[in-house]
Amino acid sequence: MMLLWIFLVLLIGGALAWLAQRGGRDWPRWVSLIVLVVDLVLVLMVWSENYEVASVASRGTWFAELDLPWIPMLGIRFHLGLDGLSLLLILLTIGLGIMAVAASWSEITDRVGFFHFNLLWTLAGTVGVFLALDLFLFFFFWELMLFPMYFLIAIWGHERRVYAAIKFFLFTQGSGLLMFVAILALVFINHQQTGATTFDYFALSGTELDASTEMLIMLGFFIAFAVKLPAVPLHTWLPDAHTEAPTAGSVILAGILLKTGAYGLLRFAVPLFPDAAMSFAPVAMALGVIGTLYGAVLAFAQDDMKRLVAYTSVSHLGFVLLGIYAWNELALQGAVVQMLAHGLSTGGLFILVGALQERLHTRDMRQMGGLWARMPRLSAIGMFFAIASLGLPGLGNFVGEFLILLGAFSRSAGFAIAGAVGLITAVIYALVLVQRAFHGEPRGAAALPDFSVRHMTIMAVMIATLIWLGFYPQPVFDTFRPGLGNLHQLANGLTEAAR
Repeated sequence: MMLLWIFLVLLIGGALAWLAQRGGRDWPRWVSLIVLVVDLVLVLMVWSENYEVASVASRGTWFAELDLPWIPMLGIRFHLGLDGLSLLLILLTIGLGIMAVAASWSEITDRVGFFHFNLLWTLAGTVGVFLALDLFLFFFFWELMLFPMYFLIAIWGHERRVYAAIKFFLFTQGSGLLMFVAILALVFINHQQTGATTFDYFALSGTELDASTEMLIMLGFFIAFAVKLPAVPLHTWLPDAHTEAPTAGSVILAGILLKTGAYGLLRFAVPLFPDAAMSFAPVAMALGVIGTLYGAVLAFAQDDMKRLVAYTSVSHLGFVLLGIYAWNELALQGAVVQMLAHGLSTGGLFILVGALQERLHTRDMRQMGGLWARMPRLSAIGMFFAIASLGLPGLGNFVGEFLILLGAFSRSAGFAIAGAVGLITAVIYALVLVQRAFHGEPRGAAALPDFSVRHMTIMAVMIATLIWLGFYPQPVFDTFRPGLGNLHQLANGLTEAAR
């Protein structure tokens, strides 16, 4: 039942945060913070009770499972499962949720209770996505996280917030419905073969499909996940949503919601349709490389700092797409580390941009300059996250990108070389950000408030985690290796068959 409480604590906490507004503006903030800390403790308890590296082989790939009847007449069950992959992403979700609450402490002053209700329900939907092992339940959680995020952007966003919120909703809702059609098609085919109606992940994985049907159903899943990732050319909702969202919304979007797309590819699109995925791999890898280069070039062309950071997500998650479809152990390890490191580094950059906008009332880098002399702590931290974004050795981003390129090279040297060019373009836009914002002649007011103790604490945790991932990622590998074990075996078998 612990898995159920990991989800329910966030739902109940969101309602309590909304009700707590009657006690004052700070009450919803403290309620949200306490709820997230409690949820973090619950996840760590599940991990500590079930995880021992020495017993991985004997324990299997799942740390915990919960399987309860939900709608029996339709074969729908409330089936949750926690393995190493979902564990790491849930830890990232809760950790960035805490950072988002702390970063928005002084930014959100209107309808504070409803803001934190939507924030916690978005996180609850995301946690559900990472736990669901029933495809109907997965779709339910997939939709659940969209509605509160829509409100976060539409109500507390910036100038063009309604346009950005509607665009975000249309892209993600439309692709989600396409995925639901693919789920139903898979269920109906399985029913014809077995006589049983089920949405169970493990039961559906044994469905026999001819090549064309498998490809069509797989594409229904792939498009939904590629929109959320986002992959070029399905990315156009992302710059607007990131730019117009409040700081907490941008952190959750970049750090967590985009990872649900990559998780969907790892958990569903590849294992359920291995032959179609193998055939589609060259196209997916090409899209990953295009996204890496396209996002980096567009980031370089931006004057709006928040929009620049948004396009870096397109570039970095292009690496993740490349790694997933390179389909070997090194590349998959790199993809997971890159997901974690990107969540931290890009989340840190969005918090920094939010702090700058709160102080300067602009995100336009043409109106910045000389900030290092006036806000040395903020500027030094900004430079750290900028160089983390470009993949400096010793930080988590470098580990992820290096392993992805190494794994991709064994699959296709051309794709790996083209992806490596993205590292060079990342250096350009990262250094341009630092030079235009933090160096040069000071502009505007002489005195500006530097990062407070609250911001420094947030940033210190994120920096320390990125350095830990860069110097000692082995515990992360050990945690998610059991969860990817079956995928590794499947990939190796298909690779041998292709040869």
